[in-house]
Amino acid sequence: MGVGDEQPPALPDAEYLVLSSRLIPDLDGGYTIATLARARQLAAAGVADGAGPQLLTFDPGTAEAHAEHRATFVARGAVVDASRMRNLFDEAVADGGGAARWLLAAADAATVPRSDTQYRTLHDDEGRPFAGLPVIGGNPDWHLSDAPVLVYGADGDVVGTVRGFKGLYRAWLAHVVDAFDERPIVVICESRQLGELIADWSDPRVRTLHTIHTMHVEAPYTPDAPMNGLWTRWFDLAPRFDAVIWPTATQRDDVVARFGTEAHHVVVPNPVTPVTPRDDLREPGLVVVLGRMAPGKRIDQAIRAFLAADVPGARMEIWGGGPERDRLEALIGDLDATARVTLAGYTDDPGRVLDRASVVVTSTAYEGQPLSVVEALMHGAPVVSYDVRYGIRDVLGEGGGILVPDGDIEQLAQALRRILCDPALLDALRAQAPVVAASWSPERSLAALTAVIHEAVQRPPRR
Repeated sequence: MGVGDEQPPALPDAEYLVLSSRLIPDLDGGYTIATLARARQLAAAGVADGAGPQLLTFDPGTAEAHAEHRATFVARGAVVDASRMRNLFDEAVADGGGAARWLLAAADAATVPRSDTQYRTLHDDEGRPFAGLPVIGGNPDWHLSDAPVLVYGADGDVVGTVRGFKGLYRAWLAHVVDAFDERPIVVICESRQLGELIADWSDPRVRTLHTIHTMHVEAPYTPDAPMNGLWTRWFDLAPRFDAVIWPTATQRDDVVARFGTEAHHVVVPNPVTPVTPRDDLREPGLVVVLGRMAPGKRIDQAIRAFLAADVPGARMEIWGGGPERDRLEALIGDLDATARVTLAGYTDDPGRVLDRASVVVTSTAYEGQPLSVVEALMHGAPVVSYDVRYGIRDVLGEGGGILVPDGDIEQLAQALRRILCDPALLDALRAQAPVVAASWSPERSLAALTAVIHEAVQRPPRR
């Protein structure tokens, strides 16, 4: 445990479910990492005698692909017990062909599919159909469509339908919880789309905690900036959840100031597993950018700031892949910087990259959670960053790096120059780094999550 941490009280005696739209190795970045870290937290706290919560996923991949995902996560230590990771569509198949019993029971034989709807037919390993999903192409609200989902019998014919994805998802959830005893059921919903479909789930045993992983506003990403319509609809539903869990106090406070306190907004920092940094690997003058090469990351500004800092002997490595790679490669060539700036590609050992770094720089336009900043500090690498929402100020405001005004390339360059040219400042920030990162320890995160769960279980459900 971290210095000053106390053992949190035991979790309530309950069934625990973690709901995720999908969990696929090396996909969805911080979302997947944070979701699995929360499940490991609960396992370490004794849920299901250490096996952890049931991880329920809803993506219509193949059973073979889902088995590979489970095996990969177990091999990486991200999942404790593969049998606790379940998928709706794996369980929608009957052994003898057609849909599983729970899906057949939910089907309405009197409802027929609409003639103007296209369907994606799902088959089992023997090639037999068991379900047909309506194709709602190009519509971000596809999950809200009430177009019927087709249900197939063992003979290969459609025997009925359920109403939309909501009807399908809720039928499976009812099947899952029907196997439980009368203990409370704590549902941690990690996906906004799933949250919209279960907001009115009124089982008196169920307490729903909805976590947030992302930015809720559009550019320019200020507290009063326009919101995407998807979020507008979600905020109307937020009071129905027994708690809405934000990863940072800054985002929670901005939301409360804008929308009030009708919903129950709480803060639980996402846990980051402590590491032992390898200071023997540290390379003087190495500036690292680590992350996806996407437009919102504005890596071109980090490159320009590094070159403007013009520190003799310094060099920059940019690790990651993404759609901006070709443009960044061309920019580096145009700036005649190929000897000093390297596109290093993807790494399967980001910890080693951070151990080598003297400084990590981020020029992102926004963040949903500050996991990458915390990880850099845990590896003893100070961070220079634009002061953008959300999470970066929550971390670096306590030390371990330098914040500069958003979009100010010259000040970003000056901050890099200060750190790289002032050994005393670099040493001071490096000494602050593990102390600041400790606020995001699994112990502190678990203590906060445990308090939220106790409060939710002790109160009547909000639905």
